Amino acid sequence: MFCAVDVQYENGIARAACVQFQEWTSVASAAEHVVEVAEVAPYVPGEFFKRELPPLLRVLEAAGALPTLVIVDGYVWLDTAGRPGLGAHLHEALGGRVAVVGVAKTAFRGETGAAQVLRGESAKPLLVSAVGIPLDEAADGVRRMAGDHRIPALLKRVDHLARGLLGAGA
Repeated sequence: MFCAVDVQYENGIARAACVQFQEWTSVASAAEHVVEVAEVAPYVPGEFFKRELPPLLRVLEAAGALPTLVIVDGYVWLDTAGRPGLGAHLHEALGGRVAVVGVAKTAFRGETGAAQVLRGESAKPLLVSAVGIPLDEAADGVRRMAGDHRIPALLKRVDHLARGLLGAGA
């Protein structure tokens, strides 16, 4: 089972969402989960993961058994020297038992080593990074995800769930 996760913040509350699916090419989710977390750490530049990890861990716990792979909105690695981003911190928090793929929409300062993936008609690439899975396999998986647009359909869905724009379903 794969999961795509995202977190949004509103009025001091974090809303974390998880969309579970069977494989890279899945068109629909197998299950969806949303949790709200009132104890939100303040944003600290350079320590974004401290704010994001607790809600992500809570929604993954609500989803049940650990998935084999989690997709996060952001980076696994922040530079080619291996400075950890949100995805690397999540991988560590899960005991290194789950592959994590980061899909970022905007470039981070400096060279991250992320693979550039073009989808749909977009000339602007998604930036894919990974731990626990080869980078080329992660990039190919993101490229093959369902949807005709730059952002894969299930990644757009988890974003909308986290924003409270949709109700979770199965």
